[in-house]
Amino acid sequence: MLFVIDPGFFYMMKFLICGLGNIGAEYADTRHNIGFLALDALASSLKTAFVPGRLASVAEGSFKGRKLILIKPTTYMNLSGKAVKYWLTHEKLSPEQLLVIHDDLDIPLGAIRLRKKGSGGTHNGMNDIIDQIETEDFPRLRFGIGNDFARGMQIDFVLGQWTKEEEKIILPRIELVTDAVKSFVTQGVERTMNDYNKR
Repeated sequence: MLFVIDPGFFYMMKFLICGLGNIGAEYADTRHNIGFLALDALASSLKTAFVPGRLASVAEGSFKGRKLILIKPTTYMNLSGKAVKYWLTHEKLSPEQLLVIHDDLDIPLGAIRLRKKGSGGTHNGMNDIIDQIETEDFPRLRFGIGNDFARGMQIDFVLGQWTKEEEKIILPRIELVTDAVKSFVTQGVERTMNDYNKR
């Protein structure tokens, strides 16, 4: 019996994973760069490394038959959409094959929340992505950084470095993000939401 394989089957086996952050040593280890930190950990687990690419640092890896293209935009946070749009087009991917990892003030420190779609809220990087690819319908994984700051100090808090106490919480949770991404590309967004959003 002859089986005909839909070319779309292989098309859906590729994903673009984007971690948001700002380039430059002055932004390293800051709360706003949690997306970069998460992607560095993911790349390490996939035994791949980042190299300079168009509008982003880029790494490629595979997991259980899925190809993962990892990007850390080099456009600075507020123009992240330029990199995402380019790489979606370059890799011929749909928004459903995109996962964006970013920091979130509205989630407790260290908590992660996967969503299928939604607005960018007050996150400038997410809003630029939505503007550039002209849709809110793409998955995103939000990493909680808490909101322990005085009124009017939000920018300083977001761009500030982790405290030693925060690092003790953050670093183990980065491993959970890596596991969640691997679940997303193999089990799908719904199953991953059920398995990880309350952990």
